[in-house]
Amino acid sequence: MARVPAAVSSARRRARSAPRRLLRRPRRPAGAGPADLAPRHRPWTRALGLIVVVLVGAWLGLLVVGNVRVPVGPMDTTMTLRPSFTGGTKINVSPLGALQLDSHTAPVRLDVNVDQLDPQRAQALVDRPERISGLQDEVTRDVSHGTADLAVRSCVAVVTGATALGLVVYRRPRRALAAGGLALALLAASGGTAYATWNPDSVLEPKFSGLLSSAPSLVGDARSIVTEFDVYQQELARLVTNVTKLYDATSTLPTYQPDPTTIRVLHVSDVHLNPASWTIITSLVKQYQVDVIVDTGDTMDHGTAAENAFLDPVEDLGAPYVWVRGNHDSLVTQRYLEDLKNVHVLDDGRAVTIAGLRFAGIGDPQFTPDRSKTRGAEESQELAGARLASALRDQAAAGTPVDVALVHEPSAAREVDGTVPLVLSGHLHRQETDVMEYGTRLRIEGSTGGSGLRAVEGKHPDPIEASILYFDRDTRRLQAWDAIKLGGLGLTTAEVSRHLPEENQPGADSPSPSGSPSSSPSSTPSPAPTPAPSPSRPSLPATRPTPTP
Repeated sequence: MARVPAAVSSARRRARSAPRRLLRRPRRPAGAGPADLAPRHRPWTRALGLIVVVLVGAWLGLLVVGNVRVPVGPMDTTMTLRPSFTGGTKINVSPLGALQLDSHTAPVRLDVNVDQLDPQRAQALVDRPERISGLQDEVTRDVSHGTADLAVRSCVAVVTGATALGLVVYRRPRRALAAGGLALALLAASGGTAYATWNPDSVLEPKFSGLLSSAPSLVGDARSIVTEFDVYQQELARLVTNVTKLYDATSTLPTYQPDPTTIRVLHVSDVHLNPASWTIITSLVKQYQVDVIVDTGDTMDHGTAAENAFLDPVEDLGAPYVWVRGNHDSLVTQRYLEDLKNVHVLDDGRAVTIAGLRFAGIGDPQFTPDRSKTRGAEESQELAGARLASALRDQAAAGTPVDVALVHEPSAAREVDGTVPLVLSGHLHRQETDVMEYGTRLRIEGSTGGSGLRAVEGKHPDPIEASILYFDRDTRRLQAWDAIKLGGLGLTTAEVSRHLPEENQPGADSPSPSGSPSSSPSSTPSPAPTPAPSPSRPSLPATRPTPTP
C-alpha cells in the first residue's frame, strides 16, 4: 500500500513540470547547422542597442542641460554642443541670420546663440573707443571660460542622459553605468578630435546665411577690417580736432555772416551704425552752436532690436533731434526713438515747431535692410511724397505753414514741390542741391556715418558728410549752408564750403514772391526765374506768418 501514494506523488510532480518543459527551448545537437549561428548574433545586437541608448541618452542630456550662458564682450550668449557629422561652429544672430565656421572636424558642433546686446557694456565701448583695442583679448578670455564651463556641463549632461536612459531600457544598474561610461568616452574622443583639428583661421572665412549673407559684400575681408578700424581708431581724435580748427576758419568765409539770431540746423543722414558719428555730431553742435539736429534716416543698418542701444547717445547730443525713418530703419527703431527724451519722430505728415522753425515729415514706406529692390518701390515713394504734400497743404490752410519738410528718399521729396520752401532728404550717400520746377529747394545730404560698414567696401573710404543750414529768424528762409566733408576711415582731411541761394548773393535782385533760387550757387549773381503758378502746386510766399506749435 505504500507504493501507491509514491506513484501518485510522482505523477503529480510530472504533471506540474510539464508546462515548464513545453516552454523550454529544445536543445539541438551540436551539428544541427543554423542553430549554432544564433549565439553569435546576440552580442552584436546587444552592442548595437547599447550604442543607440548611449547616443540617444547623450543627445537628450545635451538638449536638456548641456548649455551655458556666457557674456562675450558686450553680448550675452548661450553656448551648446550638438551632435554633427561635420563639426564646426555655428553662430546664430537672430533675427539677422547665422554664420558658420569650419573651426574643427569632429562629431560635435558648437552652437553659439547671441541672445542680446547688453546696453551698459555696449555703451561703455561707444563712450570709450580706446577699449576696442583690448576687446579681442576680452572676447578670447570670455570664450575660453565659457568653453571650459561648457565642457564640464556637457560631460555631466551626456553621462546623466545616457545612464538614465540605460536604466530605463535595461533596468540593470551595471548596464546603465556602462552606457554612461561609454557616453563619456565618446565625448572625450570627440573633444580630442576637435582639439587636434582646430583651425583658428576659420574666423577669416565664415559662411553667412539670412540677412547676414550680405555681410561679405558690405564688410569685405576680415583682415582688412581689423587693420582699417585700428587706423580709424588712432586717427579719430585728430579728425575731431581738425573739425574744431576748421570752424575757426569759417569766420573768414565771404559774403554771408550769420548773426546770433540766425537759426542753425545741422542736417545729418545715413549714419548706418557708425558710433564715431555721435562724436562728430556732438562736436559740430558745440562749434556751430546748433539749434536743431535733423536726421533724414538710415540711422540703423538692419533695424533690429539688438541695434537699439546704439541710439541712446541721441539724448545727449546737445540739441533737439528731429528724425524720419529710412529704408534701413524699422518700426522697432522708430518706437525706440519715440521713447527717448529730446527726440521728435516725424511720420505721416506730423509737424512740430522747434527753435522757431516748423518741420513736417514722413517715414520711408519701404523697409529693405538687405538693399533688395522690390516691385513698385518707386510708386510707393511717390505715394508717400503725395501724402506728405497733402499734409503740408492742410498745415498751410490751418495757418501753420511748414518751413522744412523731411523725407528719406529724393523721389519722395520731389512730390512736395511747390508746397514748402525747403525739403531735406538723404539715401544717395552724396551731397546734392536742386531747385525744383515749382520753387522748392531740395537738399540731399551725404552719409554722416561714412556709409557705415560700407566704409571699408571700396578702395577709398567714403567721406563723412553733414551740413549746417542757416535760417533767418524772421522770414524762416534758408540764407546759406556750409557743406562739411571729413576724410573717411582713417583719414584726417576736412573741407568746409559755404553756399548761398542765388537771391542772397551780392548784387542779386530781391526775389519776387514766387521767385525760385538757382539749383547751385554761383559766383556770378543773376536774378532768379519766376515760374508760373500752378493750380496743383501753389507758388511759395516770400514771408510767412509766425507758426504755432
